[in-house]
Amino acid sequence: MTLHPETRTAGRRPDIDRRPFAPRPARPSLFEPAGPARHTLSSATSTQTLLVASAGGHLDELWLLRSRLSGITDQVTWVTSDTPQSRALLDGERRIFVPWARPRDARATLANVRRARQVLWSGHWSQVISTGCLHAVPFLALARARGIPCHFIESATRVEGPSVSARLLEKVPGVRLYSQYEGWGREGWSYSGSVFDGFAPDDRPTQPLRKVVVALGANRYGFRRLIDAVRAALPRGASVLFQTGATDVSDVADEPGVTWQPFVPGDELFGAMCQADLVIAHAGVGTALTAMRAGHAPVLVARRAHHDEHVDDHQMQVAAALEGAGLAVATTADSLCRDLLTTATARRVVRCDAPGSFVLAAS
Repeated sequence: MTLHPETRTAGRRPDIDRRPFAPRPARPSLFEPAGPARHTLSSATSTQTLLVASAGGHLDELWLLRSRLSGITDQVTWVTSDTPQSRALLDGERRIFVPWARPRDARATLANVRRARQVLWSGHWSQVISTGCLHAVPFLALARARGIPCHFIESATRVEGPSVSARLLEKVPGVRLYSQYEGWGREGWSYSGSVFDGFAPDDRPTQPLRKVVVALGANRYGFRRLIDAVRAALPRGASVLFQTGATDVSDVADEPGVTWQPFVPGDELFGAMCQADLVIAHAGVGTALTAMRAGHAPVLVARRAHHDEHVDDHQMQVAAALEGAGLAVATTADSLCRDLLTTATARRVVRCDAPGSFVLAAS
């Protein structure tokens, strides 16, 4: 399917997942396997692909694209922030945790330069691939300084043009740039596919609102407006799983029939969505993809910057693009009502053709 746009002390080593395994090296290594399956890896001898993404939707996208990326090594190391989502998603993978920072945080970007240098100078990397956000700039810029091939795949959240990180990377010679939407018409960018490839809209009979999943993703901003709108719109007696993220729900957490969880592991969330009659979510790409994989055309409500729900209003573009493709129902928190939710249950998403390879340009 093709969519068209509309504190650690400086100098310390990155936080690395260090699970015990045998035999242990004589000296601590910057790159340690995350599980028994990786015992044979050695940072001194293995050439690997470095996969870099901020925790949350950026990490979800790179995880889903990994199997489609052409020309990457079998052995990969992930660089991301330490969150419940990243630990669950990358369980058993070789991974390096670096400090989390808010988007557009210039000071944190500079702090991560030292971490990036430690990683890049301590391994043998065939290439570096990133879907953003904050970690992408120091890792790709320093990798290019060492002559390592680099590929930046802009997040599917950016429908109409590149993010701040991407515009910075446009100035780094040799970084290959990819949009997930055709028709940008921006010099230096190419299109090789999208995380939404392989999905198609379909219809089904209207479903009763008995089981509902409401997902706010791994975003570190609250989204109480959506919580309140859903509580007002759903019928009494509905069984509801709220995955709340950073949203404070301490004043409503004892409601009968409602389960409140800040984080739900990806496989558990997918399973709950498979059993649900409807999925309602913030318009994050990772959450929308999970709902689509479970067969839903989710009801998407965009976070708004002026409510301090995100850094900007890019979720409005994501919701509009997916609705335009028939893969979601876009609405606002103020417009959410029971009739809209009931109508939305008659929409679903199916898998059509298996998505093709995401071809990386030759360096």
